[in-house]
Amino acid sequence: MTQAEIKLCSLLLQEHFGEIVEKIGVHLIRTGSQPLRVIAHDTGTSLDQVKKALCVLIQHNLVIHRVHKRGVVEYEAQCSRVLRMLRYPRYIYTAKTLYSDTGELLVEELLLNGKMTMSAVVKKVADRLTETMEDGKNMDYAEVSNTFVRLADTHFVQRCPVVPATENSDPGPPPPAPTLVISEKDMYLVPKLSLIGKGKRRRSSDEDATGEPKAKRPKHTSDNKEPIPDDGIYWQANLDRFHQHFRDQAIVSAVANRMDQTSSEIVRTMLRMSEITTSSSAPFTQPLSSNEIFRSLPVGYNISKQVLDQYLTLLADDPAKTLLSDLDPRHEDLHKALGCLSTASLESVVQERFGSRCARIFRLVLQKKHLEQKQVEDFAMIPAKEAKDMLYKMLSENFISLQEIPKTPDHAPSRTFYLYTVNIPSAARMLLHRCYKSVANLIERRQFETKENKRLLEKSQRVEAIIASMQATGAEEAQLQEIEEMITAPERQQLETLKRNVNKLDACEIQVDETIFLLESYIESTLKRQ
Repeated sequence: MTQAEIKLCSLLLQEHFGEIVEKIGVHLIRTGSQPLRVIAHDTGTSLDQVKKALCVLIQHNLVIHRVHKRGVVEYEAQCSRVLRMLRYPRYIYTAKTLYSDTGELLVEELLLNGKMTMSAVVKKVADRLTETMEDGKNMDYAEVSNTFVRLADTHFVQRCPVVPATENSDPGPPPPAPTLVISEKDMYLVPKLSLIGKGKRRRSSDEDATGEPKAKRPKHTSDNKEPIPDDGIYWQANLDRFHQHFRDQAIVSAVANRMDQTSSEIVRTMLRMSEITTSSSAPFTQPLSSNEIFRSLPVGYNISKQVLDQYLTLLADDPAKTLLSDLDPRHEDLHKALGCLSTASLESVVQERFGSRCARIFRLVLQKKHLEQKQVEDFAMIPAKEAKDMLYKMLSENFISLQEIPKTPDHAPSRTFYLYTVNIPSAARMLLHRCYKSVANLIERRQFETKENKRLLEKSQRVEAIIASMQATGAEEAQLQEIEEMITAPERQQLETLKRNVNKLDACEIQVDETIFLLESYIESTLKRQ
């Protein structure tokens, strides 16, 4: 765990959950698994606050608990899961793209709340959608429920593990902490619920649906509450499935750039056919015959079987071997595809940082595997002094490495070959570390910009609230104009500049996260193959 990762985790936890949760979370990330009382003692936080912070972290899958062999329950932070919070906007946007506004809100609610029952999330989303609709229109629960079922069918949401029934029925003393399990066949099984009703609009705080003031409303006892039909069956967003979708989209986009649109559509079809049957961490997709691919192509692509076979041969014979496997061209080599995407990111960074000549040398060393300095000068057609300068620049920044091959055991420089090479996994780790630092800097800059203009932002929000309440009561245009003039022209310009800067910083965070995702996926895939 690097300092850059810990700092980024700290910023994300503080932004989402506040100081106390951030303090407990970062302590667990630094120290590893610890029992409750040790956490309270080391952080100087009261036991009650530690319990509440741990509840929040466990609810959002950021901390796991396990029983130590001595019978003590220990809590351990999931740093990789904390870093996923950076990707929340991307998850939500993907759900919107695939399943419209309803899917977007369903995934948003699950990410914001960590875990929810299907009935609770459907009702909440229906209410939120009703708020945005015209008066007299309501969102039906059944429509939202259907979208939830589609998300479960495509594995974008999954059930949370539960306490097994045998553990509840055991007459002996209960264990210090429950063991949560779930079978694979039940993970995406949607309970049969008859959710009848429509979304409700929020009323004013003074009156309820009948128009009676709050003080006159009779108190309802808890006995009147209806039993929840799916009580105990909680759902969460399946982030691995989203990552699989991101990876597939990156591969399709890379094929479209390298070849043409038809090739990318064939690859998209192959990935879509195996997206449910292939694990998100699998190095290959399931083998597919050309007949299966031909039958599954979109209706708009009127290409013959012969042309499809030619395209598949072209993909398999690609000199870079970016996609189809050497061993079996019927399925895609996802590890190689991720390697090519990560290499392209490294090349891009070298070009932006050191210029086109350095990028030429970097690509040359990548292609030839091992080169001496004289060979680099000759092949790249760059003067000796400049080539030497560029090689040392990239060497000092860890983009390329130097390998010594001695002719004799004494390692004498005059009898040693010095070969330049690119260690892609090592360079990818170095770039990933820099990306974490960049995102942390972007978040800190955004927070600084907001803090510096806090007074102006609060004033703007107050004015907007006054205008909204006056519009609701049917105020005249002149009155609204008078309220708007409370913010002067320089202040308005300052607000516009702030908004533009914050939007730029947000866009940069998302762009850097795309690079982080590719590098993380490649490094994880490399570790699994070792």
